[in-house]
Amino acid sequence: MGPHDPDGPDVATAAVAPQASPWNVPNALTVLRILMVPLFGWLLLAHGGEDAAWRWWATLVFVVAIATDWVDGFLARRDGLITDFGKLMDPIADKALTGTALVGLSLVGALPWWITVVILVREVGITLMRFVVIRRGVIPASKGGKLKTVLQALAITLLLVPVGGLLGTLGMWMAYAAVVVTVVTGVDYVWQAFRPRRTS
Repeated sequence: MGPHDPDGPDVATAAVAPQASPWNVPNALTVLRILMVPLFGWLLLAHGGEDAAWRWWATLVFVVAIATDWVDGFLARRDGLITDFGKLMDPIADKALTGTALVGLSLVGALPWWITVVILVREVGITLMRFVVIRRGVIPASKGGKLKTVLQALAITLLLVPVGGLLGTLGMWMAYAAVVVTVVTGVDYVWQAFRPRRTS
């Protein structure tokens, strides 16, 4: 979801800029997001996920973590702070946060396990493939990839909120939509990565 995520903002033009120092604010926010993952998981699973107050705290931490992802991406693009550390750790931070949320929601019974498995298989598979094909160049992010990221974040946030009712139903429909877009964009990314290149 950040500037180095294959489903995040396009960094094809930024990649040619001189390498920035890894000691910068975007990378610090990425590290902060990683550190927030275990805190978020603990808050979500406390008392079996049935205590409303703990769920609200978990929701707040998740929203803040997602916000740091947007901010570090914005700053990295604006100030040309694209680094090798960020390229490696930003997608790891994103997947760790999303994966923890999905697994945690399934553990507390708020999300079917099949949704969690489908999304995680796609996310981990594409992340690993990204490192395999990165030497062939950056594949520009598609609008579908960005939509996938937004749908996942919205679905998780709505399902985290301990309200249920209309919000819970809306969260599930968001989750279903996220699964569809996640699979479609995953197939598209594989095609973009391995399709035959035209030769002159």
